[in-house]
Amino acid sequence: MRNTLKITVAVAAASAVALGASACSAPSDVTASSDKNDTNAPLVVAASPTPHATILDYVKEKLAPQVGLKLDVKVFNDYKLPNKVTDDGQVDANFFQHKPFLDTYNKENGTDIVPVVNVEIEPLGVYSKKIHKLSDLKPGSTVSVPNDPSNEGRALKLLAENGVITLKPGVGSDATLTDVKDNKGIKITELEAAQTAPRLADVDAAVINGNFAVGAKLKPATDALALEKAQGNPYANFLAVKKGRENDPRVKKLAKLLNSDEVKKFIENTYKDGSVIPAFGPVKG
Repeated sequence: MRNTLKITVAVAAASAVALGASACSAPSDVTASSDKNDTNAPLVVAASPTPHATILDYVKEKLAPQVGLKLDVKVFNDYKLPNKVTDDGQVDANFFQHKPFLDTYNKENGTDIVPVVNVEIEPLGVYSKKIHKLSDLKPGSTVSVPNDPSNEGRALKLLAENGVITLKPGVGSDATLTDVKDNKGIKITELEAAQTAPRLADVDAAVINGNFAVGAKLKPATDALALEKAQGNPYANFLAVKKGRENDPRVKKLAKLLNSDEVKKFIENTYKDGSVIPAFGPVKG
């Protein structure tokens, strides 16, 4: 996959024990530049495969050479290691997450990773290989949701908005299973987010993050039984760095490229089904 490195991570079993950062270590060849002012050194960025690494690969091949930026994209199939290796300096930046997820990670791990620039939004969707509409779900049906705090709440909110479950009054995107007032006899199963798509056939329906849906060849616009609304969506995915690295000249170059008209057009042309939407408007000036 061009100059990328796939990191295979052991995943949690269906019992939904969240995968800890200690479960595996980053490979020895994932190494960031120790001098943030060395503009000749490659900028090492950790990313999820789709669409994050895909977008970065486009920037690397088509745009970065024009501004003298060297990119080294490292692909991770896990939601926790990218922040870990960003915090400990094994990579310079990452691109895979939204703000609620990062806020939870920083709080739980005592880290200080910060957003640099929003890039895109991947609407969450409900998918199934067994039913054709959500009203087909009956008592005893199983529905899987991502088990990380921010995405689980987001998934439960989507299910509630579509009448699958009822949440307690006043509960929003921070909902947990204890906030489900009425599950209507449906069994909700927590899975590590990366496993919701591969294990879709094991349940009656699954709430799947946009990037994993795309990676599993699912088309949100046509395959999703319910899809998160894009308008006003607070879950923009962004470029992030350890606090203090925001002014790295290479990070600034990448941030500008990621918010360029070229990247906006690339996202719109590559993901015509609406699975990935630019989180920034036309570039002026």
